[in-house]
Amino acid sequence: MRPKNFIITGTFVLLGTVTQAQQAPPAATSGGRRANSQKSFTDTTVVLKGATVTSKTHTRELKESGFAVNAIETKVYANTTADMNTVLNRTTGVKVREQGGVGSDFNFSINGLSGKAIRFFIDGIPMEVMGSSMTLNNIPVNLAERIEVYKGVLPVSLGADALGGAVNLVTNQQVKNYLDASYSFGSFNTHRAAITGQATHQKTGIITRLSAFYNYSDNNYKMKGIEIWDEKAGEYGDYVKKDFRRFHDLYRSAMVQGEIGVLHKKWADVFFVGAGYSATDKELQTGTNQENVYGAATRNGDAFNATLRYKKADLFTKGLELSVFASHTADKYQVTDTAGYRYFWDGTSVKTNQGELSSIKTLTHISRPRNFARVNLSYNINTVHSLNLNYTFDQVKNHNYNELLTDKDHNPGKIGKHILGLAYQQNLLEGRWTNTFFGKYYGMDLSQPQTLSGTGTVTTASDFQSYTGYGLATRFKITDELGVKASYEKAYRLQEVGEMFGNGYDQIANPKLRPENSNNFNVGAYYGLQKGPHRFFAEGGWYFRDAADFIYSVVYMSNAKVSRYENTSKVRVNGLEAELQYDYKDLLHVNVNGSYQNAINNTKYPVGSNSGTVEATYKNKIPNMPWLFGNAAVSIGKNNLLGKDTRLQLNWDMQYVHWFYLTWESYGSKYSNNKIPDQYIQNVSLTYSLQNGKYNISAECKNFADALAYDNFGLQKPGRSLFVKFRYFLK
Repeated sequence: MRPKNFIITGTFVLLGTVTQAQQAPPAATSGGRRANSQKSFTDTTVVLKGATVTSKTHTRELKESGFAVNAIETKVYANTTADMNTVLNRTTGVKVREQGGVGSDFNFSINGLSGKAIRFFIDGIPMEVMGSSMTLNNIPVNLAERIEVYKGVLPVSLGADALGGAVNLVTNQQVKNYLDASYSFGSFNTHRAAITGQATHQKTGIITRLSAFYNYSDNNYKMKGIEIWDEKAGEYGDYVKKDFRRFHDLYRSAMVQGEIGVLHKKWADVFFVGAGYSATDKELQTGTNQENVYGAATRNGDAFNATLRYKKADLFTKGLELSVFASHTADKYQVTDTAGYRYFWDGTSVKTNQGELSSIKTLTHISRPRNFARVNLSYNINTVHSLNLNYTFDQVKNHNYNELLTDKDHNPGKIGKHILGLAYQQNLLEGRWTNTFFGKYYGMDLSQPQTLSGTGTVTTASDFQSYTGYGLATRFKITDELGVKASYEKAYRLQEVGEMFGNGYDQIANPKLRPENSNNFNVGAYYGLQKGPHRFFAEGGWYFRDAADFIYSVVYMSNAKVSRYENTSKVRVNGLEAELQYDYKDLLHVNVNGSYQNAINNTKYPVGSNSGTVEATYKNKIPNMPWLFGNAAVSIGKNNLLGKDTRLQLNWDMQYVHWFYLTWESYGSKYSNNKIPDQYIQNVSLTYSLQNGKYNISAECKNFADALAYDNFGLQKPGRSLFVKFRYFLK
């Protein structure tokens, strides 16, 4: 008789949040048992009185759920200098396009949909709750234990209006006391420090938790082959290509988040209150192309937040679980563009009467206080049927003004989002067949300033919009090792405050903006096998996205110096992806994945056109978007090679990106210069650990072949760089 799998699920806590097992089997309620957070992707086998019991990690459970989801254990990266973007850029179906070095702006895409279509969470709570200073490219990998990437179809427990997917960072789930501290330094005067830990007062049972990080970099890497005018070249001067170092790209960021509370009381399984602060300070070096060089403009901001969370299992009746999260965030930032000079790559400048970023000088203040609340009820009716009800309220007020023109924003706007989701899950045929059916309601309460025609009087106009989404996810286990799955969602992404109200200096408001929507399909299969010390896992799938009313920033018709967001086009995406993993004991780990996505412009006629003329770029590939890319990684490690309780580990990885058009293919050819060439970026690191991982030191070389690396809009990324990291882990 074949042994059945013993599934461990759980509830996760840290960083002021609590979330559930995201509707992975055995259902929307997660059961209330604790996840085995000490295991990696590999299943654990235990022999008890002749019977074999296999416990699956939460990572493996998610991969075998009906949802299209990547689950990444971060402990393999814990001793590297990677941030969250670096790790995610190596996973299937994800492409992160950064505009430069540490802390640079980036575009994040999942299966061909990007930007605001993707939502980001920490333990199931939107990352925006912690303020605009918190982004994936400044969070060190040590602060999360696992990363979950949902593609196109989201469980209702996240309570999000995501169009293309979501990323959920799951922090350390340990109940015991621990401390994880690290510091790294390296090229371009880059420094990173991070600490996370927990302490319990034995007498009272009061638990204190702390997470913090600090990042700093000059980002003064070399820009290769920059074209610049040289008066001494030729007889009359000419354009020549030279190498220059970036000179105005300093970046620093910091975050501290603490909470205090109790666990396992009669009145609450979890009760915590917390507070946090985050801040960034960034010099701006370029615009959306490297021909626009800035030498004085800056952007900086900070945010305070206060949080409360509560959870109680078996509330009133067995199987009913309640979790509540609430927060208030005071978030503000400032854009300074007052120098009145135009800069060039050689550091020279000429005097102008304009700003670097826009046609006028600006000292723009943007303040967006946020109130957020989430209530989740889950009910295990029995082993077959379960329900999950989730309500999210998210209200943001928008103030923005140019201090050089006015003293404050006299007519602020406000957006309040209401997202209600209900899911019903079945576990049939002793868990072999799992179905999740769900519906979502999206409501948006909009208040914005409006000028009365003919009077000039400014008043506040209110409007309420509502939409309905729905979907399903199903998984069938053909055998214990082989399964197939499919999912669908009619998804909406509601407008953001910056899109509706502008930013106060180069983007104006658009009160008529509509939400984006898409029909998202996923079909996939997985296969896992363990033979003695050999472990193998493979998964692959097809996906389809049919999106409409895409929100893009376009030049405003009556003023070419400013832009505004508009619903401009339709996009259709077809794609394939696959991943293979192989492990031999704890000695060797190999991972290979590849992604193909055909994202095309599906807008046949230009917006507002009555001529019937087909748009020139109809059926063209979406520009500035990779369509074929892949990753490979090999890790070789040996215990006790250099002494008792030590480990020496070598990691190598490579990222491949096929060439892609920078602009519409109708306006050029594959042989023109208007494209990003093929790229092969390789990284290598060596880690030495002592006392079973208590002390760790790593040496890392990024882009060790010094390949010319491009990303968003053809902006150059750093070449070869060296780093050293020290990490202390105590449990």
